[in-house]
Order: sequence, then C-alpha cells, then structure tokens
Amino acid sequence: MRSTLLLVSSSLSLGTALLAPLPALAQQTASPVEAGDEDEGDDFHRNRGIIVTAPFVRDLSILAGTSELSGDDLSREARSQIGDSLTKLPGVSATSFSPGASRPVLRGFQGERIRVLTDGIGTIDVSNTSPDHGVTVEPIILDRIEVLRGPAVLLFGGQAVGGAVNAIDKRIPREVPEEPFHLDALATYGSAADERSFGASLDVPLTSKLVLHLDGSYRKSNDMRVGGFVLSPGLRAEQLEEAAEERAEGNIEEAQEAEELAGLRGRIPNTGTETYSFGGGLAYIGEGGSFGVSGSYYNSLYGVPERPGAGHHHGEEGEEEAGGEEEEGPVTIGLDQIKVDFRGEVFLPGFFEALRLRASYADFKQTEFEGDEVGTVFTNEGIESRLELVQRERGGWRGASGVQYVHRDFSAVGAEAFVPPNVTDQIGFFTLQEIRSGNFEIEGAARYDKVNVKSQVLGVERDFNSYSFALGAAYIANDQLRIGVNLNRAQRAPAAEELFSNGPHIATQAFEIGNPDFTTEKSWGGEAYIRWSTPDVSLALTGFYNRFDDFIIDVPTGLEEDDLPVFQFIQNDAKYYGLEAEASVIFARAGGFRFSADGVADYVHASLDGLGPVPRIPPLRLLGGLEAQSDTVSLRAEVEWFDDQQRNANFETETDGFTLVNASASWKPFGASRGVTLIASANNIFDVVGRRAASFTKDFAPLAGRDFRISAKFSF
Repeated sequence: MRSTLLLVSSSLSLGTALLAPLPALAQQTASPVEAGDEDEGDDFHRNRGIIVTAPFVRDLSILAGTSELSGDDLSREARSQIGDSLTKLPGVSATSFSPGASRPVLRGFQGERIRVLTDGIGTIDVSNTSPDHGVTVEPIILDRIEVLRGPAVLLFGGQAVGGAVNAIDKRIPREVPEEPFHLDALATYGSAADERSFGASLDVPLTSKLVLHLDGSYRKSNDMRVGGFVLSPGLRAEQLEEAAEERAEGNIEEAQEAEELAGLRGRIPNTGTETYSFGGGLAYIGEGGSFGVSGSYYNSLYGVPERPGAGHHHGEEGEEEAGGEEEEGPVTIGLDQIKVDFRGEVFLPGFFEALRLRASYADFKQTEFEGDEVGTVFTNEGIESRLELVQRERGGWRGASGVQYVHRDFSAVGAEAFVPPNVTDQIGFFTLQEIRSGNFEIEGAARYDKVNVKSQVLGVERDFNSYSFALGAAYIANDQLRIGVNLNRAQRAPAAEELFSNGPHIATQAFEIGNPDFTTEKSWGGEAYIRWSTPDVSLALTGFYNRFDDFIIDVPTGLEEDDLPVFQFIQNDAKYYGLEAEASVIFARAGGFRFSADGVADYVHASLDGLGPVPRIPPLRLLGGLEAQSDTVSLRAEVEWFDDQQRNANFETETDGFTLVNASASWKPFGASRGVTLIASANNIFDVVGRRAASFTKDFAPLAGRDFRISAKFSF
C-alpha cells in the first residue's frame, strides 16, 4: 500500500512540476485548437458521429474500426454493465455473464485481449480476470463510449490485441461552462428486471479557469424476466433425465426439484443488482494547458445465476449433514472501488505541440458470498500512468510518443482462492507516426513492454519482453472515399491468472488451472478497409485476419475436481478472421423529417490448430433499422438477427439463433435546444429467448425478454 501511494504521489508531483509554467506558456503560445473549433472541417468523422478523444493524435485512419455511442443513443442503450450497452455496434458482442457482470467482446476476443479504459487509463478492477467480475464503469453518467479496433490500439497496452473500449466521463472537466452551472441528468425505468436508475452530473465554474465537477448514480433491479424457459433445451433434458432416475430410485423430493428446474421459466433466479457511485473533480483550464484531479467511489452487489448440477461443498468428511452434502446459499458478489485520477496537458512551442500526463490509482475489493457466508475476497491495488509527447504537424508529418507504467497488486483469500496473491509490474514505450503526401497516408506504430509477474506464495517470478509493431497505408481518393490496409505484429505477456490459477472458482462454477511455464503470446495480423461518406450516405467495410503462435486460452477438459468441471489454460496456435460492415442512407426528406435506413453485419471465424473451434465465439449477426428524425422527434424500428452457432469447442453446447425486434421514440418537448429529452423503447417485442454464444452462462442465463423502457434526460 505504501509503495503504491508513493507512486501516486510521484506521478502527481511530476504532473504539478510539468504544469507549473502554464501562465508563462500561455503568453508564449496559444492553444493549437481553439475551444469550440475542434470539430470544424472534420466532415467524415462528424457525419459518422465519431470523435476520437483517446490519447495520441485524433482521427487516425490506422484506427480503422472506430465507432462510438453517445447522446440519445447512449441514453437509450445504457445498461448496468458497459458490455451490454455496446452490443449494437459493429463487431461487438458481450460476455453477458449476468446483469451485474458483462464485458465487451470485440471481434470474438474477450478477457485479457480487450482493454476497458476510462479516459485512456485502465479501470483497475479485476473484470479482465474472469467473466463473473463486474466492470467498475457506470454507463448512465458517461459522456460517450468509444470502441477502438485495429493495430494502433496496441498503443494502449500489449493486452489490447483484440481492441479497446474507452469510456469518457466528465469527472475531470475539459471545458469551462459558459453558464453559472451545467447539469446533466438521466432517469430510466426498465420493465424486464423492474430496473430503476438515476444519474446526474454538475459542473460549476468557480473562476474563469477553474471548474468543479460532482456526479452520482444509483441503480437497482430485481431478477431478470425472460421470454420462455430459463434452461437451454440440453440442460432441460438433463434435468428431466435426472428426475426420472431419482423417481426410479424412490427419491421423490430430488425428482421434484429436478422437474422444477427443467420447467423454470419467467425469471432467472438470483440476478438482481444494486449499484451506486459518486465522484468529484476539479480542473484548471487555461490557454497554455490544463490539469485536474478527481476522486470516485463505485459499489455494486449482484447475484450470480447457478448452473444446475454444479454445486459443491467445502466440508470435510464427517462434517456434513447425514444423508447429503451441506447446503449452500446462492452466490452473490459485492464489489467496491476507490479511485483517484489525474490528467494534465501543457501546450508547447517548437517541435512538440503538447505534453500530456494521465495517472490513476485504485483500491478495489470484491467479495463472493455463498448465502450469508463470505466465500472468497479478491483485492486489487493498482496504479496506471502514461506520459505522452504529441508532435506538431510539419509538412504532413505528425505523431506521438510516450511511456506507460502499470502496477497491480492482486490477492484472493478464502476457501476458493483459485489464484494465489501476485504482483504485476509493466512498463511500456510507444510511438505512433503518420505522414501524408497528396492522396497517400502512411502510418507506423511500435511498442515495447517489459512485464514482471511474481507470486511469493508459489516462489515463482517471470519476466517477459514483448515487441509490437503496426504499419498502415491509406489511399484518400477525395473527401468521401478512403481505402486502407493495416498490418501488425503483436506480442502479449501471459496474465497472472493464466500462469498461476489452480483451484475452484465458485462464481464461474469451474476448477481453473493455469501454467507458470507459459511463454509470450505472439500474433501476425492484418486488415483491409474501405470507407465512403457523403452528407446522405455512409458506408464502411473491414476484413481482418489474425494468426497466433502460443495463443493462451482456457478449455474444458471433461474432467471434474471438487464436483466442478475442470478448465485448463493451454497454449496453442490459432487463427481469427472475419468481416465488419455498416451502412447508413438518408433516402428521403419531408415535413421536417429525415428518413434513413441503416445496417450492421459482423462475422468471426476462430480456430485452434488441431483442436477445432475456439470456444464462445459470436455467430453471424445482421442488424437493420429504419429511422425518421426531426429536430425534436426521432422514431426508430430495428430487427437484429443472430445465426445458429454450430462451430463449437469440445464440451461446448450449440447456440440456437434468434431474432430481436426493437422500437424506440424520443421527443424534445420544449424544442431542440431546451435540454429535455423523453425516450421510450420496446426491446425484444416478441419476447423471444435469446442466448449469447460468447456467454459463459448462456445455457442457464438467457437475455432479457420483452423490456419496455422509459427515460428522461435533462441537460441545462
């Protein structure tokens, strides 16, 4: 704890020293981008609604798969977890472990290969270690969410080989409000889980350059309602077979219990959530730069759905009740996080345009309860910081370089501490350069990471050196058309969970085994894309391919340990390839309305050499919508179709396809500029049962059934 606080103190001291000369710099150089002019002339990205504010240079074409969710779309789609909020974007699915734990899946990648960020810095929770762990991001208080795919995302860390999700909040203000205060608030009710949520943020200018920010949120939901049977057909058949066997043996009570499980429908037991958060920040925003600090607290309690037949016990022989194993209550998870953030930027004269510093410290704790008893407690104390130098554009050449540091002190204590205490330290150096000449653009990126992972309990310490490179080329025919190719060579150090796991994990209901002898994971990848945009038409198509050496993945073995299925981490060569497409066309204008059609399609094919399909890969997905928009009213109807997933790993069940039909309407009753929006939506109108192929719990935790949602959004 003390060493980590010293690291935080050092980062903040460095930031103060770097930002101290702001007044002098303000006299020497003006801000390179005047307030309010940031998006002028950026027609391509503005038309598509994409404004990349993640670190480094904005709007680089090497980020070929960039998309975002903001404004009324974010208000309509916001769910309790960031993963479930993003699933309508191209190439995005979710782990959907439970309503309280769902992480994004990008191009079929999840877990350690996807970085979830807040304003360019990792969330410093443990959501990347296991799908049952919630993400400490509250979507209803975010300004927007950016989904970043492609080679340059590796600059956010060696773990981002699959992509990154960057949540932009307002806890460290970026601008001084012109009014005496600025308030944003969102209240929502959802019928499927009787969900009630409210979030608000307040920005107050204390002086002409000093801004105070406050925010808070609360969300509570009950067990989630589904459109049919809770268990998949395969699990229902297992329970009915077990019931028949128990009846034949005269065990009537056990038979009735199995029959009740097979017939369970309507709601998924133990899936309620309760979450609250609050935070505050203070920022100085001057002509020569800015700096600010914030503090926040996040707390969540949520239930974990149980797979039938996966129960187990800890009692020694002779300690159990006569005639059977000791009973355990349902599993719930409680987590909380205290976090401190710092962000600073100084505008520089000469070769470099700006110096940016971003640092974050978090103290995270997660407790897994078995009924009223504490099962296992996970703690994670960490710091992440990055320092970047942004070059001024000269003759079509621009770029950014920097250093990133990550420290993670993780421990798990309890009967099912499947990972021993461990410490990870990582330092990375990166650069991204772009040269544009005429109609051609060349971009290159490089990153070096040195990672140390150690567990004193095991007496094991591993050092890894990883090198990643990316090269992109684009042909820009005109302001409307861009065609490009990106290539990359990436390496990823194994995570502590992949190295050291060896024990039962009750929340995932699995016995997990790692391998401390793993080597660095390596991959070659490429993607080709074409983007075309006019005021009325926007089209984008991307094809990608990744070839992995020593790919790390956990696979079911078919064995059992402690009455739990055994999942073993292995290294094996693998390949991923797929397509993403999106299109939007305004086909008519009448009566003040714009009528448009849009569509999204994505597909991933992933295989382990000699072993067959990679588990938990999303199937082909098609989404199409029709929309009518005016300045005050928006109406939308959409259909989202998922194919069957029949390419399955050993011991993995097939996933039936399904179709969701949704509709929504928004209204600004006092006019477009008055800051009040009312939103109503009906999701899964025909109440179908849908199961995500990427979900660990798909066979006993389907997606929500028919869900009517109403929201009121205020901004003034």
